[in-house]
Amino acid sequence: MICKTEEDRQGMRNAGRLAAEMLHAVAQMVRPGISTADLNEQTRELMLKAGATSASYGYGSAKNPYPGYACFSINDVIVHGIPSKDQILQEGDIISIDLALFYEGFCGDNTVTVCVGEVSSAARHLIEITEEALRAGIQQAVTGQYVGDISAAIAAVAQREGYGIVREFVGHGVGREMHEDPQVPNYVLPQKGARLCPGMTLAIEPMFTLGDAAIQWDSDGWTVRTKDHSLAAHVEHSILVTENLPEVLTLR
Repeated sequence: MICKTEEDRQGMRNAGRLAAEMLHAVAQMVRPGISTADLNEQTRELMLKAGATSASYGYGSAKNPYPGYACFSINDVIVHGIPSKDQILQEGDIISIDLALFYEGFCGDNTVTVCVGEVSSAARHLIEITEEALRAGIQQAVTGQYVGDISAAIAAVAQREGYGIVREFVGHGVGREMHEDPQVPNYVLPQKGARLCPGMTLAIEPMFTLGDAAIQWDSDGWTVRTKDHSLAAHVEHSILVTENLPEVLTLR
């Protein structure tokens, strides 16, 4: 686990702020009729203009690198949806946009789930509750607490609503690499996990489902969706553990 110096913390703030601004700009483009390929191209252009690089593009194995500049996951897709000109957003869809970038040597990582036009009350409630769980988890990211305290706070919100909690994908440390130790699960840990100290930077990211939390992989090797095809929501902030209250790095 890496506790950041004051200089590193400022680098994380700069990367987080840029990632947040960029995610907001891309989310504002969401509308019925636009393709995820269009959203991906806009993301590429924004990163190029800002002097940032995508943490997603080219990630993974040399045989099957991820081809998008962000991940675009529609409806029952939980994570790692691949952008395509054939994926046209429809009224009533929900889409998670997971945008991570490198800027001046540091990674900013954040995700939002967006409504496409008017959506069902069940879909909207799922998003709202997943956002509530993220806030609950962040509140536990205090020096002296444990990673397990974050996990338990997130899980309690999902369990209250009867939502599925995806277990195969978790939050993580973030810094000069997109994925650092420790892992930050969204379910209750059998042990408390790592103890939090000032300077730790974490990406906290609840993923909830309306139905069962079982997953299945598409043949592309990236796209992960709910096995029962129920809706999924995914939200994420990068945060800094301080000597006092947690600092959200990916706020606009």
